[in-house]
Amino acid sequence: MLKTLWATVRQGQIELLEPAELPEGVRVLVTVFPDNEAVFWYGASESALAGVWDNAEDDVYAQLLQT
Repeated sequence: MLKTLWATVRQGQIELLEPAELPEGVRVLVTVFPDNEAVFWYGASESALAGVWDNAEDDVYAQLLQT
C-alpha cells in the first residue's frame, strides 16, 4: 500500500505529524520540500489528484458497492 504522511524534522529526527501504524523495518521514501516550494508542489499535486478522484466515471463503482 502506498501512503503519504506529512512529517517535520526536529533535532535530526523525522517526526510524523499524525499517528501511523508502520511495521518495524518498513522501508520509506522521504521527499524534502523546501519551504519556498512546498506551496507550489502541494497545489500541483492537489489539482492532479482532484482530476483523478473527482470524476463522474468513478460513480459506477459507488453504484456497484450499493448492490
